[in-house]
Amino acid sequence: MRTRHYRLVRYSAFVLLALLCTVVRAQDEEEEEMDEFEEKDTRTLKERIFFGGGINIGFGQVTNIGVEPIVGYKVDRENKWSVGLGGSYNYYRANTVSYIYETSIYGYKAFTRYKILQPLFVAAEFNHLSYQLFSSVPGLEQRRWVPFLLIGGGYAANIGGKTSLVFTVMWDVIQDPYSPYRAGSPFISGGFAVGF
Repeated sequence: MRTRHYRLVRYSAFVLLALLCTVVRAQDEEEEEMDEFEEKDTRTLKERIFFGGGINIGFGQVTNIGVEPIVGYKVDRENKWSVGLGGSYNYYRANTVSYIYETSIYGYKAFTRYKILQPLFVAAEFNHLSYQLFSSVPGLEQRRWVPFLLIGGGYAANIGGKTSLVFTVMWDVIQDPYSPYRAGSPFISGGFAVGF
């Protein structure tokens, strides 16, 4: 009796395993057919990469000269979602009656953008910038890395070929105590992109 029960369990396990293998194989074949049916992404690496950045120049009581190069990668075939990295360098000098403040601001950023409607996009950007904090006592200045998480959106206006002027309006949601941006104040910037 026990031997018969053992054979029945073994036979049932064998049949169950065979059915499971058949279902898995049928699913694999269906996925292979779907893969063949789906269009292959034929974009070259050159078509997936874009670059750009911004230049800021201001003279007067406050001098501000900066460059912000970026490089990005278009993730999806529709070129709606992109990610990228960038750098930032600014020379800043405030020359007032009571003091002169001169420093270099530098850092890096990582960003993502998603085109919701051509030419509008939403964006998020993490910046990490090194500031020389102002002190009214000479020699007590400190350099500090300040994080920013900017959330907002923008407009990319095509100006010919693959070149666009890019304007963004973003808000810092971290609000680090050393941030130069007041809570609720937008950070407005403009630049260019080739291939975006």
